[in-house]
Amino acid sequence: MEAERRPAPGSPSEGLFADGHLILWTLCSVLLPVFITFWCSLQRSRRLLHRRDIFRKSKHGWRDTDLFSQPTYCCVCAQHILQGAFCDCCGLRVDEGCLKKADRRFQCKEIMLKNDTKVLDAMPHHWIRGNVPLCSYCMVCKQQCGCQPKLCDYRCIWCQKTVHDECMKNSLKNEKCDFGEFKNLIIPPSYLTSINQMRKDKKTDYEVLASKLGKQWTPLIILANSRSGTNMGEGLLGEFRILLNPVQVFDVTKTPPIKALQLCTLLPYYSARVLVCGGDGTVGWVLDAVDDMKIKGQEKYIPQVAVLPLGTGNDLSNTLGWGTGYAGEIPVAQVLRNVMEADGIKLDRWKVQVTNKGYYNLRKPKAVYLFYGTKDCLVQECKDLNKKVELELDGEQVALPSLEGIIVLNIGYWGGGCRLWEGMGDETYPLARHDDGLLEVVGVYGSFHCAQIQVKLANPFRIGQAHTVRLILKCSMMPMQVDGEPWAQGPCTVTITHKTHAMMLYFSGEQTDDDISSTSDQEDIKETE
Repeated sequence: MEAERRPAPGSPSEGLFADGHLILWTLCSVLLPVFITFWCSLQRSRRLLHRRDIFRKSKHGWRDTDLFSQPTYCCVCAQHILQGAFCDCCGLRVDEGCLKKADRRFQCKEIMLKNDTKVLDAMPHHWIRGNVPLCSYCMVCKQQCGCQPKLCDYRCIWCQKTVHDECMKNSLKNEKCDFGEFKNLIIPPSYLTSINQMRKDKKTDYEVLASKLGKQWTPLIILANSRSGTNMGEGLLGEFRILLNPVQVFDVTKTPPIKALQLCTLLPYYSARVLVCGGDGTVGWVLDAVDDMKIKGQEKYIPQVAVLPLGTGNDLSNTLGWGTGYAGEIPVAQVLRNVMEADGIKLDRWKVQVTNKGYYNLRKPKAVYLFYGTKDCLVQECKDLNKKVELELDGEQVALPSLEGIIVLNIGYWGGGCRLWEGMGDETYPLARHDDGLLEVVGVYGSFHCAQIQVKLANPFRIGQAHTVRLILKCSMMPMQVDGEPWAQGPCTVTITHKTHAMMLYFSGEQTDDDISSTSDQEDIKETE
């Protein structure tokens, strides 16, 4: 009877049964990968949230990485890892699964000591094991460290000294740390602890406290723009935190320069140095903050400013000997050495006032280090500029030829590395200086003329030098730039006057071909403070 109930071969019911199996297998083959992908994405999101929660609560500066740049071993399980997390303050490296254990087990750099009884010269080494830098050498036996394929050897996160496992002795674990090569740039945690105690006691005699650190102590504050140079600034922040006290390193996109520079008020008079990592715009932002310190009566705490140029252009940093751009070609440690060797000089700062029909225009007066007039906006609307503007140098009107652009500048370089005032160097003119209170004013006949000047096939039209420059714009709309910021300006009077001096750091370790011709001039402008 049961055999009679079975559908005959080729019957419609057997076809439906086969189609049902086909549909079921098709759904499984489609939905199963979707489900697996969704489940993996959910687990990945949970792990990410878990990591972020640990990062947020941790005292370490944990950062994710998809691939370590050198053979790396987890500080907890000692296994070789390709991806995981690292602390950009102390240098610990850990696998994702051991992250929570590492966070509880290992202490990060202390920016301030908890024990108020400690004095400035009693801080021991802070050793961490494994992943020592390449080409490092043991402080005991002077042989290379970190060359074994495992978690081995130790590094002090303050002085950066390394030591073999077998050379590590009990005496080394309690030995005093001298902060190594960059001790004159580092703000010791014990110093900040003592400062905190002095402020509680309402004492401000920081000079006596700093005298224990020596006369060569010139603490360095890092102000980096993490968005400059294709986000290279973010990586530099971590590298500086490794070598210095993390409290000295600021991201200006998160902490404005005016707030970061208040750290200078905790340091001895005229001792602080600042390294600005960014473009000319970031440097101008920092120098504006320095001017605000003067307004607040904090002249004694004004720092000297060095530049690590990121991105393109960077004419100010080029003028000061720091080059046109940094792309990681030299180690960060070498950058710090260059800062220690740099000399103090003065840089003129200028005030630009735009007056329109007897009152100030919407653009409020701005202190700048150079003024463009303009290059990028040179089009036919600027033709016959001599009929549309009037130029006064120190109160005397100057007759102009048929120009398409007027450029007023205070520094030697312009337009991404062109020495505009000197031109081809085939004519004798007083060299441009950035500390003499004089502005150089030149004219160009068009964009093609600009290009010829940059490749040294033509000279600019040198109009003159002056302490005060006034431009009277008679046309309806004219393209202008100040510090590389372009805008369209209506009829107005633009007055450029000297405002103040900024204390900068000049590095003379490297010279370009253009610098060789003006070496004697650069020697004249160096003034050691």
